[in-house]
Amino acid sequence: MASRQLPLPVDSLLPEIVASLARTPNLVLEAEPGAGKTTRVPPALLNAVTGDVLVLEPRRIAARLAAKRVAWELGEELGQTVGFQVRFERIAGPQTRLHFLTEGVLTRRLLSDPELEGVDAVVLDEFHERHLETDLALALLRRLQQRRPDLRIVVMSATLDTGPVAQFLGGCPVLKSSGKVFDLTIEHTDYSAAPLHEQVRNALEQVLREPDAGEVLVFLPGAAEIRRAAAGCEPVARACNRLLLPLYGDLPTSEQDRAVAPATQAKVILSTNVAESSITIDGVQTVIDSGLARMASYSPWTGLPTLRVGRVSKASARQRAGRAGRTAPGRVIRLYSQMDYQGRADFDTPEILRSDLTQMCLALRAMGIRDPNDIAWLDAPPAEAIDHAEKLLERLAATEADARELMRLPLHPRLSRMIEAASERGAGRPACIAAAILASGERVQHNDLLDALDEPLGSAAQQQLRHLLRIAKPHRPNTHDDNPLLQAVLLGFPDRVAQHKGGNQVMLASGKAAEIVGKPPSSQLLVALDVEDRTEKPLPQVRLFARIEPEWLLDYFPEHVRDETAVIWNRQAERVDAASRLLYDELILQESIAAPDADAAATLLADKAMEAGIGRFVDADLIEDLAGRLEFAGVAPAEIQQSFRAFCVGRRSFAELKKDGASFVPWLEQRFEPHILRENAPRTLRLRGGRQVKIHYEPGKTPWIASRLQDFFGMDETPRIGPRRVPVVLHLLAPNQRPVQTTTDLAGFWERLYPQVRRELMRRYPRHAWPENHRG
Repeated sequence: MASRQLPLPVDSLLPEIVASLARTPNLVLEAEPGAGKTTRVPPALLNAVTGDVLVLEPRRIAARLAAKRVAWELGEELGQTVGFQVRFERIAGPQTRLHFLTEGVLTRRLLSDPELEGVDAVVLDEFHERHLETDLALALLRRLQQRRPDLRIVVMSATLDTGPVAQFLGGCPVLKSSGKVFDLTIEHTDYSAAPLHEQVRNALEQVLREPDAGEVLVFLPGAAEIRRAAAGCEPVARACNRLLLPLYGDLPTSEQDRAVAPATQAKVILSTNVAESSITIDGVQTVIDSGLARMASYSPWTGLPTLRVGRVSKASARQRAGRAGRTAPGRVIRLYSQMDYQGRADFDTPEILRSDLTQMCLALRAMGIRDPNDIAWLDAPPAEAIDHAEKLLERLAATEADARELMRLPLHPRLSRMIEAASERGAGRPACIAAAILASGERVQHNDLLDALDEPLGSAAQQQLRHLLRIAKPHRPNTHDDNPLLQAVLLGFPDRVAQHKGGNQVMLASGKAAEIVGKPPSSQLLVALDVEDRTEKPLPQVRLFARIEPEWLLDYFPEHVRDETAVIWNRQAERVDAASRLLYDELILQESIAAPDADAAATLLADKAMEAGIGRFVDADLIEDLAGRLEFAGVAPAEIQQSFRAFCVGRRSFAELKKDGASFVPWLEQRFEPHILRENAPRTLRLRGGRQVKIHYEPGKTPWIASRLQDFFGMDETPRIGPRRVPVVLHLLAPNQRPVQTTTDLAGFWERLYPQVRRELMRRYPRHAWPENHRG
């Protein structure tokens, strides 16, 4: 056993790890990159327990390669003491005690074996990645530990905030191990607007000028970026006699092995974050880090988990850097600045806080846990995300019994429901093909699902299909009728119904607009299967859809079909109508126009008229004067608007308002005159000489009157009106009807200004009487 093992830093800590687990069931291990935790700690646990040991890895490639490495170090074939199980693949034998798994495999095992019979320890490796399934596994294991206190739980990571995890595990011990790292030089580059593949090529050219570059590992966000970078870097690698190899999760196993296995020719490996942890690639001395990764998130359009490109955290950047310098001094080139690095989050946001939780909630339902809040979480899932997931499961008819059946397929519940419904209708095989296309994320040429099913599948979709057919065992369809498949699609995506609005425009059931990419649909109703929301596009882009018939909505989802009578505005006719509608969610399936309810019509007509401006229907000067008068009288604007709505009762259109608009001001005056206007805002004011003048009211201004200066002779004080006795603004007019003074202080005018004004008026208008004393 020892003959194949090279010493690793964590080896010295193994006795303490075993001793700690003998005293307390839980342990957190923080081990730097290169310490050897993945390959040394799990086999050490075999000697500490009598049962099996499960090791949860974040990725299929990590589980497979870690198992292969440990078996090699033990001098055994894979499938003897050590085995692995990932989605669609399992290698193990009757003597296997150490099982490397992906997290989702553990969830499904707990369904059939809720007590984990024969398992004495579970290791959660690379816990810092905080996949949704990792958090679910930890919560379920902690729950199981209440019934099985003998179960050991070990959490391992190179970069981890250990405090909260240790506290969650009952305040368990935290052990730390150094890593096997030589001197590491980290360089940052200035911001560049060049495409990423050009930046990678330039960095690679710089690196390969050095004779001691060693194996070069380049971190890129995804397979598409790897393909573009490979095209640009191939001449550079060839000129330096290097192999240029891709590495990502959906590669065939043989190509993955080729990327990580030792070779006689030096390599440049273009990898996603699958090489960030767990995988050992011997000889890597240089890392080129794009600082980007495709991160799991939730697409509100497809209803399926999606991956978006985002900046990795500082913890992930340190993980990537740790891939270099394990066997010799290393060099790291980060394609982003030092300031960019400092501004990044310390750790990645756990997926449970940013992802679709439908699959998690389905698993809990299958276990009889209806409320996710009934179990303890390291980070509690958001209530809004749980609510969304539960509502979707209700639409998918995922009761506890159905949930167990849907969990039989390692797919999103939408796709499992689609395959289940299609199999019941004799269309299981084409449904499996559709699920393979959607689950693999492969792009297809046609945007209509029925056409896409006839296209050759890519390698990832082919692999998905083989395993789905093996599990689902569908019968070959004995008919060429497409409706059974399309009905099954609807049952899996009931909230993704869309309505064709002409051209490439569709309206989604949520009420949001979207755009078909490619050929417009020929059907009125469809299901939007693959929709991408891109910032550079004004509308979400529908890349794949399936046609459906309107009657299917009534057949399968009658509870989501409703009758509704709505008062609507006919913009073209400028008229209020009533629409009797049949709706599915927010989509109008049928609509007929009728006469609206009088009160509802009046409210909408008044609102639209006020938007257009009441002056369009009523004399603007009259309405402004009345509005000012009402304001001065203390009538709130809301009362005026309410009165206008009352005036609109019995009317439906702008044309009727224009016809009757002249009667609005007298009608409104009559409405308020008896009890408000006459007392609080009189229309006229009688001056001392007997002349009656109109009081002018303007919104936001003090009321005013205008009359000849002589009409004010004999008056000492400014007239006041209303309950608040507000002084009126006086416009004192000369014989030419132009103001010689505007004032609210008539007494002050007589005393200070009148003598001067009198002299000027006597000069200009000598035929008029201008007494020295205004009292006469």
